[in-house]
Amino acid sequence: MAKGKNKSDDGGAGAPRIDIGIPDKDREKIAHGLSRVLADTYSLYLKTHNFHWNVEGPMFNTLHLMFMEQYTELWNALDTIAERIRALGYPAPGTYKAFAKLASVEETDGVPEAMEMVRLLVKGHEAVARTVRDAFPVADKGGDESTVDLLTQRLQVHEKTAWMLRSLLK
Repeated sequence: MAKGKNKSDDGGAGAPRIDIGIPDKDREKIAHGLSRVLADTYSLYLKTHNFHWNVEGPMFNTLHLMFMEQYTELWNALDTIAERIRALGYPAPGTYKAFAKLASVEETDGVPEAMEMVRLLVKGHEAVARTVRDAFPVADKGGDESTVDLLTQRLQVHEKTAWMLRSLLK
């Protein structure tokens, strides 16, 4: 992750040093954890959108619409996560190369069958949930309630979505 600019304000024309009550070292660690969450979210967004485009079979309409709801939610979450990284004073990753280094959600080659898509999305949502959980202790230790709240919301979405998808496989 690229370093943010956190130099003290010496009275010049630049922006003042970030002083939101979270030490610089903690902000950097929190931003890195959020960057991993962002990369996983983007990777899962892309996978879900791909599956929306390519799903076939007797459950086409149900899955096509469900995947659209899911990728739309993921797309909207990207801005919230990236903007939190920026509020902490660090650049948000935004390239496939950066996401590939940070993400734990695996890409899918080819076009799987519909129920395999569902299985892969369960695995994807569970992977993001684990990444979110990994980011919690650092945010909590740093006293970053805003990030803890964001992570809690993301965790709820991913756990619920994994459960709903898993229910289709019974």
